[in-house]
Amino acid sequence: MFVNVNAHPGSRPRTLGQLGELSRARVILSEFKYNKGTEIFGEAEPADYIYQVADGAVRTHKLLSDGRRQIGAFHLAGDIFGLENGLTHRFTAEAIVDTTVRLMKRCSLEHVAETDAMVALDLLNMTTSNLRHAEDHMLLLGRKTSLERVAAFLREMDLRLTAAGVMALPMSRRDIADYLGLTLETVSRALSHLHGMGILGFLGQTQRQIVLLDRGRLAELDL
Repeated sequence: MFVNVNAHPGSRPRTLGQLGELSRARVILSEFKYNKGTEIFGEAEPADYIYQVADGAVRTHKLLSDGRRQIGAFHLAGDIFGLENGLTHRFTAEAIVDTTVRLMKRCSLEHVAETDAMVALDLLNMTTSNLRHAEDHMLLLGRKTSLERVAAFLREMDLRLTAAGVMALPMSRRDIADYLGLTLETVSRALSHLHGMGILGFLGQTQRQIVLLDRGRLAELDL
């Protein structure tokens, strides 16, 4: 379930913020809280809104014809998602953990972009960035070994998550496996292998907190 935390009368409209020139658009946002595992939007639903993760994490995925799940991307705090070229969503989006999401009407943002060249440019840049990620992900799935895929994932998360030397992963190993096109067992073996090589260490019982001990050797595996 979700709760609109900006629904009370007289609440101050929120602007995009933290999005470079898009903050100049002054598009009114609604803010919602989604519990862990809750669907934010479904595949083929109308793409009437664009979303930003305020806090927490989101996964976007497709269910394949054989019932398997393919995760296309993980969206972390500050990330924009749900920006589509067509009129419907191509993926389903779910909260990985308890997550707060800001929603902006797509038509409102597009209207502003018609008269503001900087906003239009930022929308283009976001679209290009999403395309680049999709191309990188396709290469990851098609050309890399299982160990190279896990190494590439850790390097990506290192850039996006690491604070005070610790990478706190919000996603499970099952999520990682479905993102990398691997089995859960293969991901676990790869992480154990990297641990045995002295490239990473684990903190906590869930082993979702990772310390990278040798980024240079990890980079060598991400060919």
